[in-house]
Amino acid sequence: MLRARIVDQLKKAMKAKDEIRVSTIRLINAALKDREIQARSVGNRSDLGDEDISELLLSMVKQRRDSIDAYEAGNRFDLAQREAAEIAVIEEFLPEQMEEEQIVAAAREAIQQVEAHSIKDMGKVMGKLKESFKGRMDFSKASKIVKKLLH
Repeated sequence: MLRARIVDQLKKAMKAKDEIRVSTIRLINAALKDREIQARSVGNRSDLGDEDISELLLSMVKQRRDSIDAYEAGNRFDLAQREAAEIAVIEEFLPEQMEEEQIVAAAREAIQQVEAHSIKDMGKVMGKLKESFKGRMDFSKASKIVKKLLH
């Protein structure tokens, strides 16, 4: 379903001659094809599901945020602006992301469920969160929160 929405939005962006949307959605399609090729090479013949696509989109957003930081540090605000515009397009296809309070609550619950007591148990907690909230949670934020809660 998400794949169809991406294709539909590409067509609309092409008709509207929206350069940034077209190029960003084409980047999304290219990343999806790469991921599917990788999956086939390990024997997975099915297409990517919505959760897998969301996970890929989240990683694309993270890459662009990292790029923005680098561009701003190098006083390349024009490039940082372009990355921000791409993030806005990519985020249109993501399910609503959890707010920080929701992440804290989910992290506390996961800590209880896996009976985590120290930072050594962080992998178990993060595994539980990834299993439960794939595509809806920013795991870099979650990691920081779990670390703070386990100290």
